[in-house]
Amino acid sequence: MHKILAFARPSGRGFASFSARGAFKSAAASNDLGVSFIDVARESGLHAKTVFGGEHKNKYLLETTGCGVAFYDYDNDGWLDIFLVNGWRLEGFPAGQEPFSHLFKNNRDGTFTDVTAKAGLIHSGWGQGVCIGDYDNDGFDDLFVTYFGKNVLYHNNGNGTFTDVSEKSGVAGNGKRWNTGCAFVDYDRDGHVDLFVANYIDLDLKTAPVPESGPCLYKGVMVACGPPGLNGGKNILYHNNGNGTFTDVSETSGILKANGTYGLGVLAADLDNDGWPDIYVANDSTASALYQNKKNGTFVDIALEAGCALSADGKPQAGMGISAADYDLDGNLDLVKTNFAGDTPSLYRNLGGASFEDTTFQSGLGKHTQYLGWGCGFFDFDNDGWADILICNGHVYPEVEQLKTEAGYPQRKLLYKNLRNGRFDDVSFDGGPGISTPVAARGCAFGDFDNDGNIDVVVNTVNDFPQLLRCDSRTGNNWIKIKTIGTKSNRSGIGARVKCITHLPDEKKLHPQIDEVRSGGGYFSQNDLRVHFGIGKAEKVELLEIRWPSGLVETLKDIKSNQVIYVKEGEGIVRMMPFDPQKPNKTAK
Repeated sequence: MHKILAFARPSGRGFASFSARGAFKSAAASNDLGVSFIDVARESGLHAKTVFGGEHKNKYLLETTGCGVAFYDYDNDGWLDIFLVNGWRLEGFPAGQEPFSHLFKNNRDGTFTDVTAKAGLIHSGWGQGVCIGDYDNDGFDDLFVTYFGKNVLYHNNGNGTFTDVSEKSGVAGNGKRWNTGCAFVDYDRDGHVDLFVANYIDLDLKTAPVPESGPCLYKGVMVACGPPGLNGGKNILYHNNGNGTFTDVSETSGILKANGTYGLGVLAADLDNDGWPDIYVANDSTASALYQNKKNGTFVDIALEAGCALSADGKPQAGMGISAADYDLDGNLDLVKTNFAGDTPSLYRNLGGASFEDTTFQSGLGKHTQYLGWGCGFFDFDNDGWADILICNGHVYPEVEQLKTEAGYPQRKLLYKNLRNGRFDDVSFDGGPGISTPVAARGCAFGDFDNDGNIDVVVNTVNDFPQLLRCDSRTGNNWIKIKTIGTKSNRSGIGARVKCITHLPDEKKLHPQIDEVRSGGGYFSQNDLRVHFGIGKAEKVELLEIRWPSGLVETLKDIKSNQVIYVKEGEGIVRMMPFDPQKPNKTAK
């Protein structure tokens, strides 16, 4: 192998000098948001520690990426369960002490029970990402987990147990790949969800460089080498054959022809409004990729010409997580991406037709360069009908504990409130201790685990316990959730575009929102498959429109607020689950 030089992230990101104390207002500042995020993980029963690489020093980049997490209703009881991906260490573990990923069942009273062994999900290794989708259309969402090595596809048996069908289905891989972000996506709209898997680096630990090789330095401290100088991995697209098996179509679909490497976060969304799902991959240390769906089984990477591949000044970035929402209500899905320390997050405003404008600095997201972002997401934390943003941070190198110029290895989160004028306000220190407390975060997922209408967040960390950030709201704002059930379309409804139109009392015109049922996203993680809209003080939804992947457009009118509605393709609402404020943690009938 060629000589490995002092590896750093791409140039053009001077790291801002920062003191964690005194640079920003105190976390004790009064909370005027009407919401507070409280970490209830330990008392709720999420007692599984995520193990990933060395505690204070890493030999390889493999030890730094961490794991994703899923909000996942595996038993179809209407309550979100939690799946936490787990990792490994280079030295291994004694027999019987190996760490494994965990499935926690929601007890509907604010607590969870670890059902991993009962469910048949005990599996160890360098876990990475997770995504959910009903690949065989049997009514129970299945579970896919990516690994450095072979991936695992678990078939949901519908009785609380799972069967490993990785080899049988054809998606395990050859065991030599570093698989990362993933998403189920029905790219050909045939009613069966296909599977996209990003890849990071072609890494062989027997020949990979170690910190002393270069030496590989970060701010004068020896750290794990890469990714620049290492061979990037190739992304994979599997086509669902409709019989429980998948075929690798990466070459024929054009995925292998596209530029882009060091893939991490994956987002599947219709970014050009043509009714067909596209795929965005946040790439580390190089231009990100936007695979535009050409509607004939092939994709073309248009990220450079679309304006969402580089920074505002045309430089490659170290992308990690990626999320989409229509933050300005113009009918186009916009993008937010997390990046390395010394850089800012990226906010790409969709101008229509998959043409993007970098609005990071105009929007107010360009103020902080000291944080290193991973998990992220648009979510309406106060249910006012406008998408806000959360970014989870933590340094990549535990060795930065030696440096006084950094924001630390554990870092606080960034919470941005949508000001409804294209700008966001940093309200991180007004969001409660769950936001301001530093942790070494990686993947995060968004969902309403207690079914009270407020979006909560579960965060996976590195060598620590997870966070479960319960959103306690005093706003009194209303909401609506939609659970899609496909018939001609895939059973999960993945790819369905949902439009919600309300009349908000404080606005003079109708308030249109859009979102999609989405597998994967963020950083290696899976959000609630139910689509959630905050609707402010509106007491009903005037019109709800669902554009199914099959092409069917379904319209519903005058839907009462504060409930989960189950919509079956072609049949309309088949079930309602209203929220009872007197019994917030009991099963609604």
